[in-house]
Parts: sequence; C-alpha cells; structure tokens
Amino acid sequence: MTGPKQNVRSQTLEQIKEWTASRGFDGYRASQVAGWLYNRPLTEIDNMQNLPTDLRAALEEDFDARPAKIVTLDTSEDGTRKFLTELADAKVVESVLIPREERITLCISSQVGCAMDCDFCATATLGLARNLEPGEIVSQVMLARDVAAPAPLTNYVFMGMGEPLANYDRLMRSIDIMTARWGLGISPRRITVSTVGLVPQMKRLARETSVNIALSLSAARDDLRDQLMPINKKYPLSEVIGACETLEIPKRKRITIEYVMLDGVNDTDRDVDDLVGLCRRLRVKVNLIPFNTFPGSDFRCTLDGRIEEFQEALLSHNIHATVRKSRGQDIQAACGQLAAASR
Repeated sequence: MTGPKQNVRSQTLEQIKEWTASRGFDGYRASQVAGWLYNRPLTEIDNMQNLPTDLRAALEEDFDARPAKIVTLDTSEDGTRKFLTELADAKVVESVLIPREERITLCISSQVGCAMDCDFCATATLGLARNLEPGEIVSQVMLARDVAAPAPLTNYVFMGMGEPLANYDRLMRSIDIMTARWGLGISPRRITVSTVGLVPQMKRLARETSVNIALSLSAARDDLRDQLMPINKKYPLSEVIGACETLEIPKRKRITIEYVMLDGVNDTDRDVDDLVGLCRRLRVKVNLIPFNTFPGSDFRCTLDGRIEEFQEALLSHNIHATVRKSRGQDIQAACGQLAAASR
C-alpha cells in the first residue's frame, strides 16, 4: 500500500474481505478480523490470538492499528461522565456519557475542533484541526461501552466536537460500521446526527440513512442567526427550512430543532413568534437548551422562568417543545462546553 495507512477500524467487512483476498488469506479470516475489531474491546493486533501470526503481521504492515485510548475520565455529581480520547497522532477529543432514568446516551465527536464558529459553543474557540476518521469515531463508541459496562448504551448522538456533516463521507462510513450486524449492531433509530444546517449534506443524509436528524437553529430570523451562527450567511433560513420541508423523513419521525436559550438575545416574544412561524411549516419537535457558560463567553443563560414561558408559548401553538436538562456542568461536559483540545 502507498500513502498514509488507513485506520484499521475504518474498514467495512467487504473491504476486509477484499484485503484478505489480496493478501492470500482464507476468506473466513475476514469475519474473524471484523470480530476482533468490532465485537471485542479495543486491543492491539498482537492480542488477536486466534489469528495466525502472518495475518497479524500483515494487518500491522498495511493499516494503522494503534487503538485510541482514554487518557482522562471525569465524573459529574449528576453521574455524567466525560472522557478524553487520545488518537494515534496524539490529538484529543471529548465524548460524554449521559445517564438518565433507563437510558445512557453517548455524545460523540466527529472532528478535532470545529470550523462553524458558533458564538455560543466552546468548541468553536478551537478552530478545526482535522476530521476524525471512521475508526476514530467508532472507537469512541467502543471505549464508551467499556466505561458504561455492565449497563448498555441506549442512544448515540453526534453532538460532540465538530460539525458531523462537514465530515460527511467519514461520518457515513462510521454509521455503516456502527449499524452493521458484523459491526457494532446498533439500530439506526438509536442514532441522531446534529447539524448547523449544511443543506446539501442534510438532503443526502435523509436519503442515504434512517438515522434521526437534529437541526441546531438557535435563531429564527436571518439577521440574528447570521451573528450567532455564521454558516447562516451561506445557507440562510429560507434554504435550511426549505430543505427540511423536502427531507425524506418517515411519517412517524420528526426533525428535532435545537434552540440554545441566550438571555436577552433570542428569548423575546418576537423570537417566539418567529420560531412558531418556522415550525408550523415542518414536522418537528423543539428542544430548548439552556446555555452552558464557558471561559471567554459573554452570554448568559435565559432565566428558568422565561424558558418555561417560551416553552408554554410553543406548546400553545401545538408545537411539541421540551427543555433539555443540563448535565455535567461541573466537569465542563454540558452542551456547548467541549473544548478539550485547547488544553
């Protein structure tokens, strides 16, 4: 092979079959390799003991097989756990395990840093270092399963560091591996991908997968969203909402609208009216997210009473609206607070 080695955990079963055939190994070895890569805890190639020595050597020769590893694990008073994962090139990303009643949700990162520059997000302060490879995304899930054990993970949200749809092809490969029977065996209905509104990729995602889609909105008029989320200058609300109207979403599903509540910025009566106007055009549910502060931010969270009023106003227009409870604030693990790469 020429060029940089591919991450061994970025390979689908079909690709592993092609590789084993090209190397002259028996066909059944591909399933054995996939089993070691995806159905067991992360490990070094040398530890895959039922693979012959020459097969293990070939894997080491042709692929980057160094497993990601957790370097720090913080636990919040509310049970939320944030872990810092070190990648093969020493870059780091954060992932978060969020327990709630009978569910444990994993918040997954898709990039090291982020280029979207949203004003209310700590990750934006990092800029974009690079995209994550599919294997690096999948490895977060595998590490999280070990951390959560024996309790099973129930939900998976691409709401960590980065804009998932800006890393579209690698995201799709990771979803393929996560949902395949030979991979991690996760139902697509358990996976949610959040985006700031990259219109072409949103349309592709709806066509090519059956995962859930969440749109980070946080302002319902262009002048304000231009300030808060610069991507709006490229894909204004008319395009984003227009795309949502045409997405191939099953009737039983809704798009989630994520709306970060910023005191005195996007929580006025006018903002309610603007949001109602947009939501009436769509089959959506609105998730109101209290702003979580981070160093250097001048924003404040909308007061609890006002958030309740905002929610009630949406409900009065028959718009399904919930308020997300902030989790993990004491360990900087809440929504919008992930900025580990700045350390």
